[in-house]
Amino acid sequence: MAIISIVFPLIFMAVLGYILTIRSVFSKEQISGISLFTFYLSIPAFLFINMYQADLTKSFDIKALASFYLPVLVAYSIGFLLFYYVRRGQTQPMANSAAYGLGCSYSNTILVGLPIIVGAIGQEMMGNVFIIITFHSALLFSLTFTLGLSGSKANFKAGPFVKSIVFNPIVMSISLGLILNLLQIPLADNLVNGIHLLSQPALACALFVLGANLCFYKVAKDWKLALMASLIKLILLPTFVYVLGLMFNLEADMLAVLVLLSASPLGINAYLVAMQVQAQQTVIASTVVISTVLCVFTMSFWLSVLL
Repeated sequence: MAIISIVFPLIFMAVLGYILTIRSVFSKEQISGISLFTFYLSIPAFLFINMYQADLTKSFDIKALASFYLPVLVAYSIGFLLFYYVRRGQTQPMANSAAYGLGCSYSNTILVGLPIIVGAIGQEMMGNVFIIITFHSALLFSLTFTLGLSGSKANFKAGPFVKSIVFNPIVMSISLGLILNLLQIPLADNLVNGIHLLSQPALACALFVLGANLCFYKVAKDWKLALMASLIKLILLPTFVYVLGLMFNLEADMLAVLVLLSASPLGINAYLVAMQVQAQQTVIASTVVISTVLCVFTMSFWLSVLL
């Protein structure tokens, strides 16, 4: 399959969202409305129905989980230690290093990774994707809050954080689909058709919103730190995943899923976490922009390697 046939539709939707927003065809409030529909209705419907219909006998693989999460933790540690060394004389070194580590390891699995995997491999691997990403945010956000707030003055309450993770629409939709699948609880055909219809615009809307949101995140003066984080995120992390996956002799499709998820750019939620720990907001916002732009090239490279 030609790489351009996979990448072009995704770029087209993201660029369309960017152009229409920067030209003020859509306001920030309108984009917020589209985002609410996308992340609270359409994407959860997509994740739920695919998890509900997934073949779970092929979904859970401890080697696959290790191939993804061990490199993620390594990339986080590299970012943490690198920033701690470079800026060791500044205030709140733990919080800043933790936020930077998050910027080097947290992937935009839903907005970028998922559409690329569907386009490159197809929906038959969705069960594997959902098992991998279910713990993604919980692990990295918890690690960042634990390290960052140990020496930070930020006001953080564990209760609301745990609630936001457990009742996150992404986690809830995957978990509900998994439970119904495991218990083999049948759903009415009309309900399944309705959920399918709601899920159809999910990936297109996600890419459109991704492009639109780039208008609201700017590259700041710390662009060198953001570029370094982007290179760790887009090149070093997926390389670790690829090598470890080969060592574990993973199947080609499973290896492709893991590498493409890890090669996704920094997710916007990392910026929200940086705001909560009050550390490196401008660097993380810049990394979101730079890594999203660069992933057009790095994703094309990884697709050429994997397919």
